[in-house]
Amino acid sequence: MTDHARRLDAHYDALARARGEPLLRRLRDAFRAAGRDPECLDPDATAGIDQLHQGGRAASRALARRGAIAAGQRVLDVGCGTGGASRLLADEFGAEALGVDITPAFVDVAEWLSRATGLADRTRFLCADAARLPLPSASVEVIWCQHALMNMPEPTRALAEWHRLLVPGGRLLLHEVVAGDNPAPLALPVPWARSAATSHLVSGRALEALLDAAGFAVSSLTDVTEAALAWRRKQGRRAAAPRETANAAAPLPGPALIFGDDFAVMGRNLGDNLADDRVRILEGAWVRR
Repeated sequence: MTDHARRLDAHYDALARARGEPLLRRLRDAFRAAGRDPECLDPDATAGIDQLHQGGRAASRALARRGAIAAGQRVLDVGCGTGGASRLLADEFGAEALGVDITPAFVDVAEWLSRATGLADRTRFLCADAARLPLPSASVEVIWCQHALMNMPEPTRALAEWHRLLVPGGRLLLHEVVAGDNPAPLALPVPWARSAATSHLVSGRALEALLDAAGFAVSSLTDVTEAALAWRRKQGRRAAAPRETANAAAPLPGPALIFGDDFAVMGRNLGDNLADDRVRILEGAWVRR
């Protein structure tokens, strides 16, 4: 494991290190506590732990529509986390999805959730560095990436690898966190970083230049920061709402079971960073030249 991979693993699988309990076991136990069979789940039950990006499933659906994802298309989901976007693309759009993530615990969970939701035959997962993938050239028609480039210290190398993997005319779809115009330091921690060591934000203009240099022509691009901020605030209000009754069943698993007790702070800081223009969210599609 490279130093980069170790730093990301320490961030995204921090609870396993602190408590000595693997993420997979922790989530399975939480579903049982909520009265759910961890071997038979549906997308609504898993939404709290498999869409670890701003906007949740709605953002994934919007990106899929922007990219005209169609049945049978081969999609590489880069930085797939626990596999939610891969499953959504397979289930709702008929794609053949391969998810890739550098964090081993996420890949373990992604494989389990695909089995539990009946999508194991339509999704596959691989633990690997997105800049060094053991896949043949021109093997996918779409590369999909939601909130992963900001964790990559060598974006030029990653984009070159993605260009290699796409067929000519293939599409790159991004829903990405970028640096805003406010030069103030980020309020930390945020969901992708507890320190600057794992945060590698570039500005939107810099990202566009990197993509152009890597051989990608922009097809459409929208700044969706305001929608992301509204969603973040809604999630914050929902998390702060009291449980209805003391005797209610345990809630379905949410991101705090992955990130830890400081997830609430991460969410507030992300909202502050969005509101202060320290970060922005872009959604766009590019075509491989």
